[in-house]
Amino acid sequence: MNSVSQLRIYRIKEGKMEEWLEGWTRGVLPLREKFGFRIDGAWVVRGENIFVWILTYDGPEGFEARDAAYYASPERKALRPDPAPWIEKSESYIMAPVLPP
Repeated sequence: MNSVSQLRIYRIKEGKMEEWLEGWTRGVLPLREKFGFRIDGAWVVRGENIFVWILTYDGPEGFEARDAAYYASPERKALRPDPAPWIEKSESYIMAPVLPP
């Protein structure tokens, strides 16, 4: 099993950060954990409407397959509130370690 970490950077729509955080914390976070992902950290850049988080998966399916299963799941489709509509722009990057753990 290889551990894969992904950096995700979201620009949240103006005035929607609190709703975003509530939906992410109450819905996305526990569901990601249920699917075997680990959240290594999550941050807000105040005044810039930017939310940054690091998502890691080290299970047998691989990151991409498990991520696809997460998005295809009935639980993800049923999330309320679904914070996705509040994302104005997103970037994601698979990261490789430079320093040993």
